[in-house]
Amino acid sequence: MNKTDRLLAIVLELQGRHAVRAEDLAARFEISVRTVYRDIQALSEAGVPITGTTGKGYSLMEGYFLPPIRFTIEEAVTLLIGTDFIEQRFDDDYRERANAARRKIEATLSDTVRRETSRIRKSLRLLAPGKQAAESNERENLDKIRRALLDGRKIGFHYSKRIADSTEGRHSERTAAPYGLVLVEGSWMLVARCDLRQDIRHFRLSRMTELIELDESFELPAHFDLKEYTPLDDRRLRVCLRFNHDIADKVKESNYPYIEDMKEHQDGLDVVLRVRLPDEVLQWVLGWGAGVIVLEPESFRNRVREEAQKILKRY
Repeated sequence: MNKTDRLLAIVLELQGRHAVRAEDLAARFEISVRTVYRDIQALSEAGVPITGTTGKGYSLMEGYFLPPIRFTIEEAVTLLIGTDFIEQRFDDDYRERANAARRKIEATLSDTVRRETSRIRKSLRLLAPGKQAAESNERENLDKIRRALLDGRKIGFHYSKRIADSTEGRHSERTAAPYGLVLVEGSWMLVARCDLRQDIRHFRLSRMTELIELDESFELPAHFDLKEYTPLDDRRLRVCLRFNHDIADKVKESNYPYIEDMKEHQDGLDVVLRVRLPDEVLQWVLGWGAGVIVLEPESFRNRVREEAQKILKRY
């Protein structure tokens, strides 16, 4: 990073924080503390109102903001792709905000950058999963849960959960304290403390109905950090499959989330899946037709055989 870029970056760093020590700036930009002192002096001489406080560090005088910054083509494309993603995967409120943000970003671009950015964006496309009904339900629930999170209030809802070896599901009424929302493989998941289970549980928004915000408030535990939170992995069932060589590449490219390990040898491609329930992977395995066989467990081999027989009877 050259000196000009570094000086701009230092101002941005100070603008985003109350006070920054010289040692922290040195570590951030991989320079010496002495160089930080020289950079601060250069900025002050250029008219940037920087104040220094012993023990606290440097800060910008209140009310000072950097003039509008010109984005490069790559930066503009990155930000605009982000607004496209939010419009697709978030609720209506955030979709409107993303749309407004996009207009503001575009307004700051020069004619040349705007034209190039538009050209590049036309060559890129985000495709959301084709689940219109589920997406509609997710977005509605997302909006309600997000508001409950901001209000610090519990939510009530009906939840449906699939049961192995059954075409029906199990429905239950839940009351929960929402801790956070996570987008997992294209689907929104709520991390919440469930009153029924008296522990943290995960709920798919697409399986939640009749969701309401309750009057009962809650406080997020001081020790809970969504960014650091790692859910307990309860995928204990190991499924081993062998695929024919002619479809091995397609299997690798599928990026199936339950794949734990893959190994190719002369007999084909061996794939290990780790799942909670057999039915979670049944349709995926059947989708490969005669190109795959189940090595273990035997119970899942029988499950696939039974489903294949049902398919045969229909034809």
